[in-house]
Amino acid sequence: MRRQAIARVLSAALVQGVLAANALLVLLPLAYMVVSSLKTTREIFQRPFALPSAPRWQNYAEVWGTAHVGVYFQNSVVVTAASMAVILGAGTLAAFALGRYRFRGNELLFVFFLSGIMVPIRLAVIPLFVMMRDLGLLDTFWSLILVYSASGLPSAIFILAGFLHTVPQELDDAARIDGAGELGVLLRVVLPLLRPALAIVTVYNIIPIWNDFFFPLVFIHQDRLKTLPLGLTVFFGEFQTNWALVFAGLTVAAAPVLLLYVLMSRQFIRGLTAGALKG
Repeated sequence: MRRQAIARVLSAALVQGVLAANALLVLLPLAYMVVSSLKTTREIFQRPFALPSAPRWQNYAEVWGTAHVGVYFQNSVVVTAASMAVILGAGTLAAFALGRYRFRGNELLFVFFLSGIMVPIRLAVIPLFVMMRDLGLLDTFWSLILVYSASGLPSAIFILAGFLHTVPQELDDAARIDGAGELGVLLRVVLPLLRPALAIVTVYNIIPIWNDFFFPLVFIHQDRLKTLPLGLTVFFGEFQTNWALVFAGLTVAAAPVLLLYVLMSRQFIRGLTAGALKG
């Protein structure tokens, strides 16, 4: 018994050590980014790991105003929010239909959606560019919103439909007996129980959409329509790079995603552990 207790303690200590090391690997670069954003470029190279001698908060004011990062930030918020609204709305409706109803072609339709996870959407960049050009959507937010929505829907349907299978069908039947229609069942019974899964879908999709550089580079050419990752390239000059402003811009770009994850972490963890607990 004593050996088993010692083994459990050592195992727990090993797990905690691995988790602590992983946390340091994530937090140290973030801390370095924030500290560097308060320095000058000269100070970053002269004292890379030291605290700033005099914090330069004006770096953020210069990034937000002079470099038009405020405009890029607003563009990213619009594109990301619209894309996530489509992914969550359409994904919930499709998952409800596939997970709750049995009809001819149900499994085939589910496999069709799953195929979207297997094929990287970047492989179709040339057909997408031609299609957006023919539709007149180049240099518009719609080109990004449609592409992000299409790429995020397969994973959203897969996660939500799988989570729906863990929700008892009897709850739907009880709501119908009480007079609720199908929309009422979805909004009043199913949707509140889907919050952990919706948190997973949100975090899983919002980070790659917010950080995406590839599709804005392909579809957006006007400076006023650039998203934040593409807009940050203005700090990289041909002969000189203002690294202090680069780090300040990266901090501004990372802050909303980190805040969102902190706010949704409880629902996110509940969603990840729901299957194990029900099993």
